[in-house]
Amino acid sequence: MSAPATLVDSAGVAHVVSGTSLLLPATNGGSAPFTEIGYASTAFIILSSALVFLMTPGLGMFYSGMSRSKNALSLIMTSMLSMSVITIQWVLFGFSLSFSESGGRFMGDFSMGGFRNVGASALANTAPQIPAILFALYQMQFATITAALIFGSVAERIRLLPAMAFVFCWSTLVYNPVAYWTWSYRGWIKSMSCLDTLLDAPCSIGGLDFAGGGPVHIASGFAGLAYCLMAGKRHRSDDPFKAHNMTNVFLGLALLWYGWYGFNAGSALGATPRAAMAGVATTVAAAAGSIAWVAWDYVRHRKLSGLGFCSGAVAGLVGITPAAGFVAPWASIIIGAVTAVACNVACRLKTRFGFDDSLDAWGVHGVGGYVGGILTGVFAEKWIATLDGSTINGGWVDGNFIQVGYQLAGSTTIAAWSFCMSIIILFVIDKIPGLHIRPTAEEQIRGDDEEQMGEVAYEIVVSSAPSMRGSTAALSSAVKRAEKPVMSQEERRHSTETERQPSEIVLG
Repeated sequence: MSAPATLVDSAGVAHVVSGTSLLLPATNGGSAPFTEIGYASTAFIILSSALVFLMTPGLGMFYSGMSRSKNALSLIMTSMLSMSVITIQWVLFGFSLSFSESGGRFMGDFSMGGFRNVGASALANTAPQIPAILFALYQMQFATITAALIFGSVAERIRLLPAMAFVFCWSTLVYNPVAYWTWSYRGWIKSMSCLDTLLDAPCSIGGLDFAGGGPVHIASGFAGLAYCLMAGKRHRSDDPFKAHNMTNVFLGLALLWYGWYGFNAGSALGATPRAAMAGVATTVAAAAGSIAWVAWDYVRHRKLSGLGFCSGAVAGLVGITPAAGFVAPWASIIIGAVTAVACNVACRLKTRFGFDDSLDAWGVHGVGGYVGGILTGVFAEKWIATLDGSTINGGWVDGNFIQVGYQLAGSTTIAAWSFCMSIIILFVIDKIPGLHIRPTAEEQIRGDDEEQMGEVAYEIVVSSAPSMRGSTAALSSAVKRAEKPVMSQEERRHSTETERQPSEIVLG
């Protein structure tokens, strides 16, 4: 048997290349001359990328079921189309602006634009265990789901063309810099305690955000708030604003919950015990959030709401996102439950203050991400981070009381930046001919499916009536006409009337 291969670095240290890892030169001018690429970690992040990908169509189904039927298809389309738009933006320059290792305090540069210099080698200071091209693929899924989340605030009044122009500009001016602040080793939030020496000696002592409470949830939630304020309220009609398909909502939740394992556990960027701990924290927080929301609603309404269960689970998942790789399972229960109750209360504020956050993207993601970020500063523990060799100062439970201050500063800055920049971007887009952001009242009455796409989610044909497309009211009317009267055996025996036969309903 031949001896294992070795590679000697510039310091004269010999590294053994095993069957589970490979040494490659660091990419993009990284400080390490060679970086160990782990095969197990590479396989794990490939799987995690696929899991996070499922979250975008899952979100489309979730939003689709929560809307009225005449807008169901367009909400799925919005999620999927934004994924395609952001994918192109990410390859062109989004990834480079978010993660290049030669940028400044505020944003990365264009050194990796078009995925130039992005290949099998690793980003030594960012994701040293996996190839840079895989890290780019994984983070691409984060960028796409973040953009899609925004549209929950303006559901049922989305014009697709200006919406896609918005997410392209928003990702460039908001998501990319915020991701850089939070995750880049030069980012000012991550190294808040050493801003004066950041470019020369980053210290990585500052805000903690394991998987995207700030860049993903706070940023998208407050962008959604800006969008719904700029677009105005939905046109009121006789068709009530309520979920038309709870089955789709539950299926969407299932895909989101499933994909969140890749979202949070994958953010360890390696097959490590810390990734396993993050996975446990994820599902525990979701369970706690769903129970807390249902219980809170039951106290108020004496009903066990399916929509409340789904909303609570998502709120718990949002709350644990920044904390997943920093907190113990017992703390995940508290974070999930507290975040769910806070989001439940926040979702009722739109009625009090008169804004139309249609599907509560701000109430769940904006508020949930903010609350989760603060609670990360309370419950973060040093020993959790050491499971993959990382070092943090912990949170309040470890006696590091300044951590909550770091969390507040980072979360508040992200919320303000996203909200203000979104207002500016939307204002400019709305002034461009043909890109006005709000559909007319007549267009809203017809529904986004018919108006924007010329297609509908459901084709309903009733044999005794003309074809009716896309209307919940029409479906309800058709089903009522088709219902067979319920009669007891005694009534049937003595009835002299001929029993009516139900009309045939074909769903296709």
